[in-house]
Amino acid sequence: MTELPIRPLPKIFVVDDDASLRKSLMLVLEQEGMAVSAFHCAEDFLAAELPQSRSCAIVDMHMPGMNGLELQETLIRKGIALPVIILTGYGEFSASVRAIKSGAEDYLVKPVAREKLLVAVHSALAKSEQMLGIADRRQQARQRVEQLTQREREVMQLAINGASAKEIARNLNISHRTVEKHKSSLMHKTGSTNLLDLVKLATESGLAYGDHSEP
Repeated sequence: MTELPIRPLPKIFVVDDDASLRKSLMLVLEQEGMAVSAFHCAEDFLAAELPQSRSCAIVDMHMPGMNGLELQETLIRKGIALPVIILTGYGEFSASVRAIKSGAEDYLVKPVAREKLLVAVHSALAKSEQMLGIADRRQQARQRVEQLTQREREVMQLAINGASAKEIARNLNISHRTVEKHKSSLMHKTGSTNLLDLVKLATESGLAYGDHSEP
């Protein structure tokens, strides 16, 4: 019998300068079978190695040095796909709104109720899995496109913009037969079967097709 691969435990990062709160959150999450790492400041957290698996961060809004909102914005700016749950104090509604508008997955008011904590964490982990799937598809799409030559990229760019084979030939000053050769080659390299596949590939790769440099 083939053994199923063991799925790694979800990883939760707790970033808060309150040692007692860190300990309390870690206890609850570990009881739920989650792996937890705690940090007393945003700077230490950013210096840590983040796993490429289901994970999320629970971050205090107010900490010495970089605050929770700044940490969240830093993660977004660095392209780190990690859902963030913000911890706020009672009455900090405006801060919570700013966090959500900036991309936070959720916010929790301290003291944190166990039930609300777990609901927020499970929601963030589901978002993490979705984000990882998108990132994986984008990486695969990039790898396919990067196999193409400069001319194949040019043909692909024109094709997904709706140009016919004759228009592509005229635009690139090549023969219709050469266009068809390039199209056949790029379809094979990218694993595409039709134009819709190419459009989807272009969208998923997130590449700027104005750059026709050789891969």
